[in-house]
Amino acid sequence: MSIDGIIFIVYLGVLLSIGLWFSRKSSSSTEQYLLGGRSLGPAVTAMTMQTTAMSGFMFMGAPAMAFKYGWYAIWYAIGDAGGSIINLSVLGKRMRRMSEIMGALSPIEYLEKRFESPSVRVVGSIISIVFLFGYVCAQFIAAGKAMATLTGFTYELSLIIGISVIIVYTVAGGYLAVAYTSFVQGLIMVFGVVGIGFLAYFHVGGLTGLNVALKAIDPTYLSIWGKGLAYYGQWGMVIGAILIYSIGYMGLPHVVVRHMSMKSTKTVKGAVMISAIWNQFFIFVPYILGLIGIILLPTIADPEMIITELAYTLFPGIFAALLLSAIMSAVMSTADSILMQAGSILSRDVYQRFINKNASQKTMILVSRLCILMGGIVGVIVAIYEPPSVFALVLFAFGTLGNAFLVPYVSSVYYKKANYIGCLSAMIGGAMTNIIWTSMSLETSTGLHPFLAGLIVSILGMMIGSQFGRQPSEEVQEAFEQSRKKRYFSKEFDRNITRDLAPEASNVSKFLMNDKYFAGVDSYEHPVSTRN
Repeated sequence: MSIDGIIFIVYLGVLLSIGLWFSRKSSSSTEQYLLGGRSLGPAVTAMTMQTTAMSGFMFMGAPAMAFKYGWYAIWYAIGDAGGSIINLSVLGKRMRRMSEIMGALSPIEYLEKRFESPSVRVVGSIISIVFLFGYVCAQFIAAGKAMATLTGFTYELSLIIGISVIIVYTVAGGYLAVAYTSFVQGLIMVFGVVGIGFLAYFHVGGLTGLNVALKAIDPTYLSIWGKGLAYYGQWGMVIGAILIYSIGYMGLPHVVVRHMSMKSTKTVKGAVMISAIWNQFFIFVPYILGLIGIILLPTIADPEMIITELAYTLFPGIFAALLLSAIMSAVMSTADSILMQAGSILSRDVYQRFINKNASQKTMILVSRLCILMGGIVGVIVAIYEPPSVFALVLFAFGTLGNAFLVPYVSSVYYKKANYIGCLSAMIGGAMTNIIWTSMSLETSTGLHPFLAGLIVSILGMMIGSQFGRQPSEEVQEAFEQSRKKRYFSKEFDRNITRDLAPEASNVSKFLMNDKYFAGVDSYEHPVSTRN
């Protein structure tokens, strides 16, 4: 094996060590394993949210998209640059408060308790598992491609080795392992891509040289409508391209769970600042590298490997290996989070909710680990035999998840009258619209981006559906009001409610009306009485 392959194997070993380090701590309770004990501070929250959201798409899909469409692809980057700010600002504090008041340990469980219907949990679990699975397959494909380049192994062997490391540290260390490896990976990602981008940018003569060269090849590369003016005048496509990443993250279960795991609502402010700075350094560079690839690598067989080829073209082998570890960082930080979330949904929202309601914490952790392991194995098999393009699969899965859950999550903390019929209508209508729009290529005939079409249907579903059926209970409405107040849970409240959370408690009143959680606590207003 070459020296760059050895460097990469060492890098995998470091990540594996981090996961094993947290294995004992994560086994202490279900909440510790699934949410890290709600203990994450601003830096780790920001980095794990961003690296989880970015995925292998940013290193493979984004350059390939720019290579295909030209400057049109930057619309996606513009939306992405503000995605974390919108996500944390809109959902962060309110979802953190609401999820803890209701004792929810997963985003799907949260929806059931907020909208008070088991059907919400069933539908939400089905949509999540199916499309998180598609999303993680895209990450596995990206991992196999990147590692094959680094090590010289076959795609299949590279896939098995790389994903095995992810599965082991996720199964062993749980949420904390995922969060802290994501923190390390986030640093590698930004330094790696900026290093490649800096040298490549000056290699083509800066922005002016890049545009002059693109114009000489095909002037439409410079158009905001895409190469060949593919989307000329279709503002519905442009708006959808911006919205899918600017607000779409609020619909991804493996991303919004970061709100639930924050140490307190005070974490949001620092996390917004850190993620915003990180975004501006990172987001635009992969797309620019795709444009540079049109000039420097015009005959490349697989545009998704542009960054890999540029790294080896512009840097010596050892430095290229270090920089390309950033690709695997992006892939692994998303794959482990998706596996973790899929395991949480299968164990908490399926097994415990419908199969074994009295499962002990030890049993729940074991089931979560087995679900993660099985999901990883099946994902590897699918990625080996059915390798579609990374950016097409990510966009499809991302769009469907966003259309299914964005409106329900936002409505849960901003629309007091939102009920279970509205939630079901939004989830099913949004998801189905995106699936139909994408599979039938309706964006071509309508000029409307699949995500924008799904978003419109989901909003209408929530607004119209909430006019029917029973309205939210008084307990949920009270929890809604409490989530809006600018008060913070004390550490003593956190310890008490975490210790006593009952898995079978689906009614928020069990928490709101129980004075024992607030005994001796003076820093938080009692949710039902007005005691301070």
